[in-house]
Amino acid sequence: MTGRERVLAHLRGQPVDRLPLMPITMMFAADLAGVRYGDYARDHRVLAEAQLRVAETFGFDHVSVISDPARETADLGGAVEWFEDQPPAIVESRALLADKRRLATLEPPDPLGGGRMTDRIRGIALLRERVAGDRIVEGWIEGPCAMAADLRGINTLMLDFVDDPGFVRDLFEFCVAMELEFARAQFAAGADLVGVGDAAASLVGPRFYYEFVWPYEKKLVEGLHAMGGLVRLHICGRTRKLYDGMGRLGADIVDLDFAAPVDEARRVMGPHQVLLGNIEPVGVLRNGTPDIVYEAVGRCHREAGTRYIVGAGCEVVRDTPHENLRALCRYAHERRPEDYSTA
Repeated sequence: MTGRERVLAHLRGQPVDRLPLMPITMMFAADLAGVRYGDYARDHRVLAEAQLRVAETFGFDHVSVISDPARETADLGGAVEWFEDQPPAIVESRALLADKRRLATLEPPDPLGGGRMTDRIRGIALLRERVAGDRIVEGWIEGPCAMAADLRGINTLMLDFVDDPGFVRDLFEFCVAMELEFARAQFAAGADLVGVGDAAASLVGPRFYYEFVWPYEKKLVEGLHAMGGLVRLHICGRTRKLYDGMGRLGADIVDLDFAAPVDEARRVMGPHQVLLGNIEPVGVLRNGTPDIVYEAVGRCHREAGTRYIVGAGCEVVRDTPHENLRALCRYAHERRPEDYSTA
């Protein structure tokens, strides 16, 4: 089976020859390709070459255009600080919506208007051409809470939940509408699946998550499915108190960070939700040994059962020893989904 065939069949619940393998690599991929991360984030051609290199070297089943959360903010006119060999950063002290009245006049950018969103779309088209159907091509957008935090500032947004809940809902509506159009252009360019990164959602606590965030994540996931695409939900951090809602979103894949227990996620989300993760990127994958990494993936597989995809809890950090990442990949290459009982 090709990687694309394997992932698609697995998500449909059909038999596959081995476990799918979809770890997130960004700075690791850039370093492997010998390019500066500033160039990786700015130029879709550099990103695509690095993604192809890492996927071919380690036998991944996907390539991805994830690079940083600042693409939408940059195209909206927000302040972004660039670095030579680190990801660009949104400047919270100069948040685009520091004055929340500005939301009423803010216009969503055209994803094909030539900005950073367009660069991501071009990356998808180039990867689709180069992989020729052999691997899943993964797009990426920001979730409603993460995008709102990018525009308003994470600390200010947390106060808004209490001080001005109506504004928060209006801001989330804007974010979801913008991201759906961004995703539509990514699917049109050849993405099979779109990742939704909503890291800020793990910081709000279950009360505000269920009252504010969950309805807009649900609207986003349903909108992506209506386009005929697949969805990968990625919320960093401690999400165990959000498991019930995350499982009810209908995402095709739910990523689990290393602080989010796999066995509990399986109990709460039920037997059919596909789970990915949750190897600790630093303490285990970077600092461990190949044997420790292999055993850790086996533990995740046992706890997740058959509906499992191999990956780290978050991004594979840039100085991860290659032999450790190869151990993670070897587990996927050697095991079928149904082998979890003997892992």
